[in-house]
Amino acid sequence: MPRIKVELPQAFTFSTVIAIRITDINYGNHVGNDTILSIIHEARVQFLRQHGYGELSMAGAGLIMADVAIEFKNELFYGDQVTAHVAAGDFSKISFDLYYKLEKEVNGKHIIVATAKTGMVCYDYVQKKIVPVPEGAKYKLIG
Repeated sequence: MPRIKVELPQAFTFSTVIAIRITDINYGNHVGNDTILSIIHEARVQFLRQHGYGELSMAGAGLIMADVAIEFKNELFYGDQVTAHVAAGDFSKISFDLYYKLEKEVNGKHIIVATAKTGMVCYDYVQKKIVPVPEGAKYKLIG
């Protein structure tokens, strides 16, 4: 069975540091896959907020995560600090992708913990229908 391969962009326009909490640790004594998805969600919200947006209010449109792909590369443990890098790309009329690179530093080296991509669809929550990507938002997000 072929494995998921997330092709990352050359550059990332945003990064934030997220601390691993004790509640993020699973029975294997490391971060579980559900927590990686939560870290990506936090990074996405911070990325949008940097541009003055939220998941329910992006220049007149809301957002729905239509799909997600995650490549797990290394473990995270309690007390680790994760740098989450985010970039937007692959815009269509109604959607775009967000790319994530999660890294930690060990002995002065940056180690990739996970890479991911989320497909984001623009949505009007009042009318309950898909809407176009707001033109101004597209240019703000790509930096």
